[in-house]
Parts: sequence; C-alpha cells; structure tokens
Amino acid sequence: MSAAITFATMRRILAQLKHDHRTLALLVGVPTLLMVLLRYVFDQPVLFDRIGPMLLGLFPFTVMFVVASIATLRERTSGTLERLMTMPLAKLDLLTGYALAFGLLALVQVAVVLAISLTWLGLDLHGSLGSLILVALLDALLGMALGLLASAFARTEFQAVQFMPALVLPQLLLCGLIYPREKMASWLQAIADVLPLSYAVEGMQQISATPDFTGTLALDVAVIAAFTITSLVLGAITLRRRTA
Repeated sequence: MSAAITFATMRRILAQLKHDHRTLALLVGVPTLLMVLLRYVFDQPVLFDRIGPMLLGLFPFTVMFVVASIATLRERTSGTLERLMTMPLAKLDLLTGYALAFGLLALVQVAVVLAISLTWLGLDLHGSLGSLILVALLDALLGMALGLLASAFARTEFQAVQFMPALVLPQLLLCGLIYPREKMASWLQAIADVLPLSYAVEGMQQISATPDFTGTLALDVAVIAAFTITSLVLGAITLRRRTA
C-alpha cells in the first residue's frame, strides 16, 4: 500500500461528493430527520432517552451502508475503477481511500445528529459523550465497510440496494433493539452473537446505563472495529475490475 495513493483516492472521493448534494443530504439529513420523527412519535422523554442512543448508531450504520455500496458500484460501472486499476494502485489503497473519505463524512453525520439530539430533542445522556461518539462513529464505519464489501458482489445499483434487506434487516431483528437477545431462542442467540450490529446495540446500551467505560463496552468496540477491518480486507480481495 502507498499512503500517497490512499490519500489521493480519499481527496478524489471527497471532491466528487462535494458536488453531489443529494448524497450529502442523504448522509446528514436522513438520520437527523429519523431522530426527530422518533422523538415525537414516542413523545415520552424517558422512552426516548432509553432508545435514542441505540438508534444513534443504527441510523448512520444503515445510511452509510447504502451510500457506500452504491457509490463504489458506480465507480465500477462508469469505468473509473477499470482505469484506476491499470495504474500502480493496490486494491487496499482504493478501499482504504474510500474508508477515509466516508469516515470523515461519518464524523460529520454523527456530529450533526448528536448535536440536534442533545439540544433540540433533549436527549438525556447518562453515559460518556466521548464513548457515544466513538461507538456511533464505529457503527457508521462498519456500515460503510459492509457496503463496500457488498458492492463487490453486485453488478447493478439495484442489486446493491437488495443487499440491504439481506445483510442489514436480519441484524436489526436480532441485535437486541426490538427484543432482548438473552430472551431469544438459543439458536437465534447463537446467530446474534456473530452479527456485528448486536455489539453496536450492546455498546450503546452500556453507554445509556453507566458513565463508566466498562469491560463489556471495550469488548463491543473491539468487535466492531475487527468487523470493519475484516470487511475492508475482504472487499479488497473480492474487488473485480469488470462488472460484466
């Protein structure tokens, strides 16, 4: 890998996204709108304080998955990837450049959603703000990494979008947000224990419960980071030059 090539890739992606106002609106506006709707749908501050932090990680995860998978696939279908890979460019250079670019966008996304949630929406956070930002950012990066990986198996943007119900919705059902994992059937618990979103939700639950950086929270952070890195490596291995 080359740091110069990686950062050049990052700058190119950021320059493209700067002029894509719809994508920027999707990245920042949709999670914020969902949090606002959630606050007034519940209309109960106590319930919002309990569920809000968990969704602060889920919304960026979902949005980043969709945007990253489609943006990467568009690079391939437009021929940009084909031209780039004729140059001395390693696959990890390309995907790491994407990860850095979308990581910066994820940071902005999380900052905006958090600022509105903690001020206008009145979210009462019992845990550490720093821990919340860390886990929310890791969740967004996880969604981005899984989106990059999914794009390697899609040939069209429609196929890329179809990976969302295949990879994201089962995790939403089993992660413990809707129903506690420990009360599920044992075979469902076994599946949930190997899904990264389970640790994202558990991390947010820890932050909601205590201001301390517990051992469970540290394990959750390590697992999310490991899944993110593994997804990037697998994305580099499976990245193809041609889509047809």
